[in-house]
Amino acid sequence: MSKSPRVSVLTPIYNTNIGHLCECIESIINQTFTDFEFIILNDSPNNKQLKKIIQTYDDDRIKYYENEKNMGISASRNRLLELARGEYIAIFDHDDISVPDRLERQVEFLDTHPNVGVVSGWLRWFGDRNWTHITPEYDIDIKIHLTHESYLLHTAAMIRKSVLDEHNIKYEEQYSPAEDHRLWARLWPFTQFHNIQDVLVNYRWNGNNTSTTSFEKMQRAAKAVRLEICEEHPAFYQEFLNSHKDTPINTVVMPKHSKNWRYRLFGVIPLLKRKKKWILLFDFLPIIKIKD
Repeated sequence: MSKSPRVSVLTPIYNTNIGHLCECIESIINQTFTDFEFIILNDSPNNKQLKKIIQTYDDDRIKYYENEKNMGISASRNRLLELARGEYIAIFDHDDISVPDRLERQVEFLDTHPNVGVVSGWLRWFGDRNWTHITPEYDIDIKIHLTHESYLLHTAAMIRKSVLDEHNIKYEEQYSPAEDHRLWARLWPFTQFHNIQDVLVNYRWNGNNTSTTSFEKMQRAAKAVRLEICEEHPAFYQEFLNSHKDTPINTVVMPKHSKNWRYRLFGVIPLLKRKKKWILLFDFLPIIKIKD
């Protein structure tokens, strides 16, 4: 049996744009760190073009698999975890681009910080939106912010596989498409988190992102995760509220094509929301009907 690689890069694909997939693959095979396996799992098995494209890369670190039928994102991510042989798991989505030294910097960090089980970093968004998603550096600040939003950016994360295995932690379908936020909530009691204070992944933003196409489902799943975190770690949630007590009402940015919007009090508490033709108070109480 061949020696296990240090890192398993895990990428599920589903009817991925060919050009985006090629950029994704090339950003991994050209990494400065080379001791990895790159496992790509096709959850759209009827799309044979994807397999043909992947097989054009003459690189034995690439391992291609297909689901027999469409399984969905959480089940696909769990199958990737089962296939992985590496000490560290690098999460990477199918249309993003890793910076050349992403793996090298994350491996070096985990090697020198044994108490940290997850290290991520910043994203540079490109496409329909262009900005840098900056996240807090240290474990305590990340956990405080996890009571409100997932401040460990999933596509840029590297996970110590032993932490997942020791505690039998996997992705949970009932929380999709916020399965990553739920994963961090499960890992919270068992390890520390860290964000490298630099861009590790260029994140492609377009109308096909899950956060756009499944926005309301994402919001419901994320709310369920936040409620459980706040119940289990009330002091962290209180600290988040304290640190944002002077923050004015702010708008959660909706996809461009959507007429919906939401205002939160102190950036946290749902106050007003437009959903279709209604303005709702506290996310559920209709108070004003809007005429077209």
